[in-house]
Amino acid sequence: MRYVIMANGRGRRWGNYLGKSKHLIEIEGETLLQRTTRLVHEIDLTAEVYISSSSPANEAAGATRHVPLHGEHELNRFCYELIAPHTCFLYGDTFYTKKALETIIATPADPIMFFGNDRSIVAVKTTDETYFKSLLDTLFHKIETGEIDDAKGWDLHKMACDDALDAGKAIPFVHMDDITQDFNSPDDYLRFSHENAG
Repeated sequence: MRYVIMANGRGRRWGNYLGKSKHLIEIEGETLLQRTTRLVHEIDLTAEVYISSSSPANEAAGATRHVPLHGEHELNRFCYELIAPHTCFLYGDTFYTKKALETIIATPADPIMFFGNDRSIVAVKTTDETYFKSLLDTLFHKIETGEIDDAKGWDLHKMACDDALDAGKAIPFVHMDDITQDFNSPDDYLRFSHENAG
């Protein structure tokens, strides 16, 4: 399977806290990017891992950094040109437990599945390249026509759910009930560090 670790966000709320991007936060001696890449390879021995980022700093052993062809919108983090028939999108600013990644990797997606909690989507998985691209195309069209300013994971989730509902189906959302979480702001990081110290 192809894994795309999205690390090309603007990080406005992070504000260069600690003098680094949030993707390079170190937890237990590893950056988030290093940790995610390592765990993916441990769980899926045939993993093909990309880090989607224009910053040369956002690299990790075992992953290929890919500079997105487009980058003006948040939605471009899904890196249209990297979408393959079996692709899992992970977030570069997220701390994943091994259990969470095992669940994400092992759970079949047909044609799309979302993983997260009440606050955040932490992974999106697809088995249908054409379908996934069609969802992105629709959202990009809405951006270009001014119907919306930009789109994120939740917008993609809503689009997929609306599309499935029209077909009398449902889109699965797997709830992560462990300490897996993203870091959007310094407060997120400080709270996580305090709650998981030692």
